[in-house]
Amino acid sequence: MINLELPKSMQDIAELAHGVGEGMFRPISRKYDRAEHDYPKEIDALRDLMGNTGDATSSSGDDKDKQKKTDKPADGSKNGVNMTTVVGMIEMCWGDVGLTLSIPGRGLGNAAIQAVGSPEQKKKFGGKWAAMAITEPAAGSDSGAIKTTARRDGDDWVINGEKIYVTAGDRCEAVVVWANIDPEAGKAGIKSFVVEKGTPGMELVRLEKKLGIRSSDTAAFSFNDCRIPGENLLGSAEILDKKKGFGGVMQTFDNTRPMVAAMAIGVGKAALEVANKLLSGEGVRTEAWDLPPARRTAVEDELIRLEAEWEAARLLTLKAAWMADNGKRNSLEAAMCKAKAGRMGNEVTLRCVELCGVLGYSENELLEKWARDSKILDIFEGTQQIQQLIIARQLLGKSSRELK
Repeated sequence: MINLELPKSMQDIAELAHGVGEGMFRPISRKYDRAEHDYPKEIDALRDLMGNTGDATSSSGDDKDKQKKTDKPADGSKNGVNMTTVVGMIEMCWGDVGLTLSIPGRGLGNAAIQAVGSPEQKKKFGGKWAAMAITEPAAGSDSGAIKTTARRDGDDWVINGEKIYVTAGDRCEAVVVWANIDPEAGKAGIKSFVVEKGTPGMELVRLEKKLGIRSSDTAAFSFNDCRIPGENLLGSAEILDKKKGFGGVMQTFDNTRPMVAAMAIGVGKAALEVANKLLSGEGVRTEAWDLPPARRTAVEDELIRLEAEWEAARLLTLKAAWMADNGKRNSLEAAMCKAKAGRMGNEVTLRCVELCGVLGYSENELLEKWARDSKILDIFEGTQQIQQLIIARQLLGKSSRELK
């Protein structure tokens, strides 16, 4: 039997996260949108309160601490750390997406460490704020095309290359860098390495100025003979070991794509709430679902359609998170929810701006900011087009070589 209601434990998490979004993020949202690159010191307290996201982005079930955080219904399934992260992410991003991405210790690199790192690596790096460096000037959505290299030199690895659009790159304490140990092997040679900030040869080149999520810093790095210890390689150095090779690093996305979908759901929820409030003050019936179409206005019809799109994205995302918590392969569902939610977030926020007219476009409300913030949610962690390609491959049983 399908139960579409969140259990009480998840509702409690949602309420706590909503409180953070409402009480901490919303009051400073516009401040740090205008003061791009200024560190939002008001959120420092969240590091100790919320802990490190590493645990909240791993689907492995052998950690006792993770087991304590699960909620097991009578049928034996569980709502664990992935569901917890998604539920919390929705409510915090209802407050502010950029500030959510700025919470100390909650980086995409932490997810990679938890997904493919050894127990020793999780212990060593788990407490650090880790960013993820994948994108390069000539390699965006095609992660297999990266040119950054890592060569073995004695017991060390030496990294050379350039990375751009690294979320939290300036504020983090370490960066998980994707590099190829054997370019002739193609994407099979791609591995991930933990590079701690301050390592010689690693240079922060610039901070990007962006359309949205301005409170979250986005950096570019260069690596010039950057030497790191051999044990900083995540997973196996064996190219033939697909589970710990490229397939292993890609496993990170199965855990994090539902998180990005949750961000879009959160900002979409915020936009719909404000639009409903503003339009109801103008006489629009914002809860007209039970009325026949002939008795609804065009605006009322549009609000109903947007609500339906939002709910569809939410349910897809909850399913993908639930599958991860229960040890089920969720590559298809993770891509589906990311594609649906990313597109929904863009459409909902922009339509709410349009429907609310002057108030939607001005800085008197946060609607215009949410429209700007939502754009990146359809791009990072794999663009809309890449998600659709992944979905098509999964449904048709085609490999990346067969369907490009």
